[in-house]
Amino acid sequence: MSVAEQRDLPGPAMALDLGERRIGVALSDRRRILASPLTVVVRTGDRAREHEEIRRLVEEAGATTVVVGLPLSLSGASGPAASRALAEIEELRAMLPVPVVAQDERLSTVEAQRRLRDTTTATRNSRSPAKKRRAVVDDKAAAIVLESFLASEPRP
Repeated sequence: MSVAEQRDLPGPAMALDLGERRIGVALSDRRRILASPLTVVVRTGDRAREHEEIRRLVEEAGATTVVVGLPLSLSGASGPAASRALAEIEELRAMLPVPVVAQDERLSTVEAQRRLRDTTTATRNSRSPAKKRRAVVDDKAAAIVLESFLASEPRP
């Protein structure tokens, strides 16, 4: 691929799954075709510090967009969890150097748990501690949010 073609690519998108205890982080490839779990940012109670860690991850990855899961109810209504997420999205928009967009995340955690369970069953390693499984679910949920976003983007 030529330098000009690489320059025309949209760049990686990063997704966040905002949980109460952890923030799952996922990243796409430069062409925005594949989404992969990246890491988990542990909630410390210091939101500024957590957001600074996210900013560092965005810059390190060269992400050009941040997608944040919006936890709407099954009916699509916005409840207390969505209101909290929207408030945090506004904080992220104010401090990140890239666009921050909300993405419907209904059932992303459920889907991540199902995928993890299927993988665990396939590898016969179902004795993973629950805490470890929950941490793995967070970044997988972010990857599912990112997959949904990437699928909705128009393709040339």
